[in-house]
Amino acid sequence: MAKRVGIVGIGIMGTAMMRNLLRDGFEVVGYDITEAAMGRLAEAGGIAAGSPRDVAEKTEILITSLPSGDAFEQVMTGQGGIASSNGTGQIVIECSTLPIDVKALGQAQLAAQGKILLDCPVSGTGAQAAVRDLVVFASGDEAAFERCRDVLAGISRAQKYVGTFGNGSRMKFIANHLVTIHNLAAAEALVLGEMAGLDPALVFNVIADSAGSSRMFQIRGPMMVKGRYDQPTATMTTHLKDLDIIGKFAADLHCPTPLFTVAAQFYHAAVAQGRGGEDTGAICTVLENLAGIERKR
Repeated sequence: MAKRVGIVGIGIMGTAMMRNLLRDGFEVVGYDITEAAMGRLAEAGGIAAGSPRDVAEKTEILITSLPSGDAFEQVMTGQGGIASSNGTGQIVIECSTLPIDVKALGQAQLAAQGKILLDCPVSGTGAQAAVRDLVVFASGDEAAFERCRDVLAGISRAQKYVGTFGNGSRMKFIANHLVTIHNLAAAEALVLGEMAGLDPALVFNVIADSAGSSRMFQIRGPMMVKGRYDQPTATMTTHLKDLDIIGKFAADLHCPTPLFTVAAQFYHAAVAQGRGGEDTGAICTVLENLAGIERKR
């Protein structure tokens, strides 16, 4: 009999996780507030639930992948939320990027109902998620983490246990700090090549195999070469949410982050230019505009 797992939040990441779990032979019970997401679940062969509570009552292990703190609070403790579900011992693998205090409150509220929340953000884009190229930063109850290993392996290529609850988010903030900088650096390098009269495709093919490459250059370079950002694996608007969280995290530690602070302004500029729904690779267009480059796509 197939092992059953739940998922709440079937957006870019959640959809990829759901499909990979189904391909691995899991039964997936899912819920999302949007009809389109529930349609993706049904089309892939998943089982529809009526609420987060319903998911928790039909599964012992469930994943949440949510866009905001408000969504997290609603899913955990709102009407029809996980905390109100019958039974005890359910494990919630929380994969969203959110402030640690928000997750910690949810952990305490679920614990009061005999349920376990693990802080397990994932590192990688939606495109990486689709091919199971994510890394999980898992933190919290270690025994619960061990019980979830096969589920986590179904959505990722590596699962890193990093200790006490909240350390997963701390690792994710560091990872996204680097993503923010490396994504801008990739765009800057390609624009420098354009200004030098080099074909962007040639620049990408050569630099991607050089010491100057990065995962962001390799992943987002191709879309920067094409100048197409309308099939986002992570949107500018979503990334601004992450920038706010990371910025406050660093500020609370009084940690200087000069490169991150400068890089963040270009993402704000992209949203101000109407690119909020585009992939973060569109940062390249912001730099091209500054350089006076108009490319035929």
